[in-house]
Amino acid sequence: MQELSIDEGVFIRSMATRNTPGGVARATKDVVKVLDASGKDVVVVEAVGAGQSEVEIMKIAHTIVVVLAPGLGDDIQAIKAGIMEIGDIFVVNKADRENVNKAVSDVEAMLNMNPEKEKWRPPVVKTTAIVGGGTAELLKEIDQHREYLEAGAIDMRRRQRVETELVEAIKERVAKSIVEDLKRRGELDKLVQNVLAKEMDPYSAVDMLLAKRLRGFKRR
Repeated sequence: MQELSIDEGVFIRSMATRNTPGGVARATKDVVKVLDASGKDVVVVEAVGAGQSEVEIMKIAHTIVVVLAPGLGDDIQAIKAGIMEIGDIFVVNKADRENVNKAVSDVEAMLNMNPEKEKWRPPVVKTTAIVGGGTAELLKEIDQHREYLEAGAIDMRRRQRVETELVEAIKERVAKSIVEDLKRRGELDKLVQNVLAKEMDPYSAVDMLLAKRLRGFKRR
């Protein structure tokens, strides 16, 4: 990172997630679009992690590399989090450790248990980042996955990504509009008081609100 920071052809930016769920900052998708539009050949996004909810990276990156380490319980964590479903390439780092082959076997076993939705079979690469071991093999796998995407799969991924982004934007705008309208009418405060008085739970309040809104739409 220090060496690349003085390269005029490389732009590095650290972005705080600010408690944003998903493992990446809220503005990351927009930053990637700007870098793409500016002519950058490769954009690398490092997520804070990949757990049960930190999978927002799926909506941003074309190739997802999941990095694990031997002896840290990553195999069990991967099963819990379901990250086996998001990875295009799996990397077992710290390959100089004793348990590296077991970690690789565990990952491959979990991949065999996962139903294949696409023709691409995620490879498992061993690396030793501190000395650059396995880097060439990893770059080769990334290039091969890019060729696979350019053969046709990338169009489907782009459409899914755009559709997801559009749906999320609609949800955000609609929710904001409804909340602002409720505050203006004083209805939000009434619902809060009802929940505080244990006259209804939050879910029932939302159901009642949506039913009322739908009746209003039908009358129009």
